Amino acid sequence: MTDRATELREQGRDIISLSVGEPDFATPANVIEAAKNALDAGATKYTPVTGTLRLKQAAALHFERDLGIKTDPQSVIVSAGGKQAIFHALLATVSEGDEVIVPAPWWVSYPEIIRFAGGSVVPLITRAKDNFRFTPGDFEALITPRTQWLMLNSPGNPTGAYYPAELLRGIGEVLRRHPRILVLSDDIYAPLNYTGQPHATLANLCPDLADRICTVSGVSKSHAMTGFRIGVATGPAWLIGAMGRLQSHSSGNPAAVSQAAAVEAFEGPQEFLDRWRERFRARRDMVVGAINGVPGLSTPVPDGAFYCFIDATPHMERFGDDEGLAMHLLDHGVAVVAASAFGGKDGFRISFAADDTVLEEAMRRIAAALA
Repeated sequence: MTDRATELREQGRDIISLSVGEPDFATPANVIEAAKNALDAGATKYTPVTGTLRLKQAAALHFERDLGIKTDPQSVIVSAGGKQAIFHALLATVSEGDEVIVPAPWWVSYPEIIRFAGGSVVPLITRAKDNFRFTPGDFEALITPRTQWLMLNSPGNPTGAYYPAELLRGIGEVLRRHPRILVLSDDIYAPLNYTGQPHATLANLCPDLADRICTVSGVSKSHAMTGFRIGVATGPAWLIGAMGRLQSHSSGNPAAVSQAAAVEAFEGPQEFLDRWRERFRARRDMVVGAINGVPGLSTPVPDGAFYCFIDATPHMERFGDDEGLAMHLLDHGVAVVAASAFGGKDGFRISFAADDTVLEEAMRRIAAALA
């Protein structure tokens, strides 16, 4: 949809894109300066495959300070974005026929990565009325002898769902009864949490399970560095080692200059995040109010990230399916992503990572298109 919106813009159409998942804020100036300095210092060569020691140390600081996970730099891998870390973790461990439980709606790449590795996707259905959260009992009911992984994404894409500490502890109790199951904790949106509570993550709350948890983070969403392509992950030594061996053959090291910039992102000032969170929170409130004011549309209030997952069931008879609805909205100048892309149905996802005036115009166009 993002590519189609770009094509239409190039043809002269006025298209507002709410389909892409990246902050609209500028990358912090200190991070840009660090990248420039690294280039001037000759950071244009190979680095160790799994990242520089300097960045691993900075990532270990981030994991402890921001996620409450005390880890050693040797237990950290640096990848070309968080997606690569997830890909390698699953590719290293999932065999033909293994099952991976994935809460749905899900981020679009999870099922594709699982299937590429030969695994089977087991949807764990969540609902808007529950703020897109599942219960530990829902999770345990899906476990079979072939279950290999549980995927957790909190706050999540596409729903903004946040898993509070109490829920994570309940999940931990289930995991203790099933000692072969691994957990992929995708915490890339952790800094964008609007609950007012400290971020909760499984490896911190259940340290006895840490040798079965791979926690993924990065700088893309927190520091508006999507194009730098830097992700970091920590977990048990056997898994991080396997991921590193795969990375040595798939891509080699992440870009040297991007690694230098990420060191500054993790170690530099973090106060700007408070301002970003408040701006995102205000945008969220405006968008949720506008969407829920359109007849036939509804969305819960997301607890984090910068997405709203919108139910449009009353409009399905008119458009046939959510793809038809998404194309209709594009015809009216707004690019969104159909819910079916995320394992959902009868709706669409929007990103509110856009300027306030742009969001207001987009909401006006959506309302007009469905009037």
